[in-house]
Amino acid sequence: MGRRGKGIYKSPAELRAMVEPGLVTAASLDAVRAAIRPGITTLELDRIADEVIRSRGGVSNFQMVPGYSHTVCTSVNDDVVHGIPGPRVLQPGDIVSIDSGADVNGWNGDSAITIVLDDPAHPETVAARQLLSDVTEQSLWHGIARLARARHLNEVGEAIEDYVTSHPSVAEGAQYGILTDYIGHGIGRSMHEEPPVFNYRVRQRGPEVKPGLVVAIEPMITAGSEETFVRDDEWTVATSDGSMSSHWEHSVAVHADGIWVLTAADGGASALAPLGVTPVPIS
Repeated sequence: MGRRGKGIYKSPAELRAMVEPGLVTAASLDAVRAAIRPGITTLELDRIADEVIRSRGGVSNFQMVPGYSHTVCTSVNDDVVHGIPGPRVLQPGDIVSIDSGADVNGWNGDSAITIVLDDPAHPETVAARQLLSDVTEQSLWHGIARLARARHLNEVGEAIEDYVTSHPSVAEGAQYGILTDYIGHGIGRSMHEEPPVFNYRVRQRGPEVKPGLVVAIEPMITAGSEETFVRDDEWTVATSDGSMSSHWEHSVAVHADGIWVLTAADGGASALAPLGVTPVPIS
């Protein structure tokens, strides 16, 4: 799992080297977002992301994980994370999480989005799934906003949990579930590094938030229980109760002048403005 202790903090030059892999990762997800529709297969989405990453001089860091041969993970409906692209044809109303990452010159980006496909025949289903995605995405941005002000990293998980628990599910007032078995991570020369980034409260304070810290924050939220299991393909993580799920992720750098969301083209400016945070480009 990479660096520990003081070694988790990167130099200004290393932070600058992480800007391009973040932008390439973002571009791959933008291309998938533009192409996704009912009738397309998850493998076609994988090919689209791969073409973008390679055209920008990068390689998929997911393909560097032993045993995994695809560019992205495509998790549909009750699949939470690590879904394998294949012949599955997307249907109207599906909620689809796409997780992508790029390695450019030995530095990594990692990001995920969730998209709900339109289904005019079942608008209430689409609305409930879109709300799940929106709550997950906003919990991510609240976590990022807290990072901008935090003294210690585990304050991020507090912000995420507080946001999620303050927004009950539409299912008769039920609460959304926050996965505890899967969390965020540091990122740099490796896609997964120390330190862990929790999406919920923990007793430990975590490392100090100071220039050089780079983390991938990624809340994984379900419309029901947080309990999961791994499918027979030994990759796909699915909800035990069959509830729908959502996954949003950004790689974020802390530097001398503030924070910058590496996997957002505008550094997170538009999403963070309502939360009173102005990201600053890495110089």
